[in-house]
Amino acid sequence: MKFGVVIFPGSNCDSDMLHVLSEVMGQQVVELWHKETQLPDFREGDCIVLPGGFSYGDYLRSGAIASHSPIMKSVIEFAQNGGYVFGICNGFQILCESGLLPGALLRNENQRFICKNIYLKPATRNTQLTRLVNTNKALKIPIAHAEGRYYADTATLQSLKENDQILFQYCDENGEINTAANPNGSLDNIAGICNANRNVFGMMPHPERASEMVLGNTDGRALFESLVETVAVAQ
Repeated sequence: MKFGVVIFPGSNCDSDMLHVLSEVMGQQVVELWHKETQLPDFREGDCIVLPGGFSYGDYLRSGAIASHSPIMKSVIEFAQNGGYVFGICNGFQILCESGLLPGALLRNENQRFICKNIYLKPATRNTQLTRLVNTNKALKIPIAHAEGRYYADTATLQSLKENDQILFQYCDENGEINTAANPNGSLDNIAGICNANRNVFGMMPHPERASEMVLGNTDGRALFESLVETVAVAQ
């Protein structure tokens, strides 16, 4: 499985992602500059990653300008042809702005930037990203965002639930989903979703920042292991 990490002006988690994918997971990784117009030799079983950061300084809506970068046309076509696309934090915002995922990420309810460890409850195992994840265990993963409040209209939210597209929900350390555990006011504590075809994934928390013991936490590594291993089996 080959990964491509797209780098936008203002990306600040690209190096972390490159390190985890190549050094921790042992995968082939390619850096992709946002002005490129093609994805070199990427196939259906490969994955394009949109990392976190502040693309274009977040001077408009977060991710809005990046969604029109030259490379995004190829990323959208890649996803439409069945390729995997994974957006984290600012990458999740870009996926929503580009139409690859439904809904939007709004300003945090407290109107402040939040940077801390939170807990996630995996909501489904019906995706390659979560297939090997223990849904009975709360994952401790850091967040770092000012616009992470997931919002969708009533019809979209109902569709996400009916199609099992909610990947993660904010919870407490015991796995209980409640208002107190919701750091940003997201609807239904939603922290991550996938598309209807189950090949595009977006989440606000940063699993790449919780993938090595040197950081004191490896809960995020389970997501990368699931993606790599289940895709390999499928191929």
